[in-house]
Amino acid sequence: MWCDSIVLIASLALMVYSADTFVDGAAAIAQNWGVSTLLIGLTVVGFGTSIPEVLVSSLASWQGNAGLAVGNALGSNIANIGLILGCCALIMPLTFRPKLLSRELPLLLITSLLCFGLAFDGLSLSDGIILLVGLVCFITWLVRNGLDQSKNGGFDDTSAMPLQKRSMILVWFFTIIGLLGLLISARLLVWASVNIANELGVSDLVIGLTLVAMGTSLPELAASAASVLKRQTDMAVGNVIGSNMYNLLAVYSLPGLIAPGPVNESVLSRDFPVMLALTLALFVFGFGFFKSGRINRWEGLFLLSSYGAYQWLVFKSTITG
Repeated sequence: MWCDSIVLIASLALMVYSADTFVDGAAAIAQNWGVSTLLIGLTVVGFGTSIPEVLVSSLASWQGNAGLAVGNALGSNIANIGLILGCCALIMPLTFRPKLLSRELPLLLITSLLCFGLAFDGLSLSDGIILLVGLVCFITWLVRNGLDQSKNGGFDDTSAMPLQKRSMILVWFFTIIGLLGLLISARLLVWASVNIANELGVSDLVIGLTLVAMGTSLPELAASAASVLKRQTDMAVGNVIGSNMYNLLAVYSLPGLIAPGPVNESVLSRDFPVMLALTLALFVFGFGFFKSGRINRWEGLFLLSSYGAYQWLVFKSTITG
């Protein structure tokens, strides 16, 4: 048990470091090939923060632990809104860009409802393909809108990537090291998580919803906290919404693509409703009761408290179950 716990913590630390290194390296390589910073931000960096979830869910599904994969996707979305945005709003009230309220946030709510509807008869191969097609459409839509805004002066395309100033040999080296670190840490994380679940007598779904989901959300937490400290609070909200979209379309589709099968009843009665409720709360807070386009500290406290209550609900179900 202690050995598995140490491996779990070490793999999470390695995963955070490797994800950061891989994203920076891939972004620098893309820039060297003449790809704009805008496109890198919308694709490489945006998807990069969800790479830990993708790898963990892929390996878990491949090894027959589809519950861990589903729990990782939904648990990460719940953690992103409840834990990350809740904590960030307590530090500083979060603002919304108008287009985030009118486009990305409603799209996240619709996608969440779609995934909920697909789960009732289990995750099939066709469900996974539908979500994967949705992922391609989402990325295409992001890039197209981003290019339009760039032409209109909506984006600054001059930001530098941390590894860009180094030689390309070093950039490739760090990128490969980051990718290997992600693969190794994901493998260790799944192995340790399944062992802990077996020793505690709980399902891999519960481990995926709690420990694994919190761990794989660390890149989003780091990115959002850094944005808030730099007073770029709209980026913190945008990062979470984008990450949740990737989790639903890229991560949640993997069990259907790799290991189709039924979805645990508690996912339909507990986890999906909580994720939908928090997404709806984010939508309501964005439009605001008194001031539109922001999440104040009281609303942040509500999100954080909701996340704590959800974790207690999951913990209580493992005891009674």
